Amino acid sequence: MNGNSMSLRALVDKWLAPTRSIPAHVTQTGRFGSNGVRYVCLEGQVSARPLSIVFFRHGSGAWDVFPPLPPLAAMGTRLFAA
Repeated sequence: MNGNSMSLRALVDKWLAPTRSIPAHVTQTGRFGSNGVRYVCLEGQVSARPLSIVFFRHGSGAWDVFPPLPPLAAMGTRLFAA
C-alpha cells in the first residue's frame, strides 16, 4: 500500500463510525469485472438512517469507495517491427 491509503477498517470507521450499540456489518463480498476486482459491501447507520457502502480494493492494495480504473490497452512494439 502506498503512504496515502487507508485500511478497510479505517475507512469503515471514517464513513460509518460503528459503535457497540450500532455496529457495521458485512452484507456482501465478492469479485467483479474481467480482472476480478474485490469488493466488500458494509451496512451501518448514520444519523439513525441505514447506510450501505461498497468498498473496492485497488491494485496497490488500497481500499476506496470508487472502483479502480480498468487497465488501458497498451500498444506493443511488435506491431511496428518490419
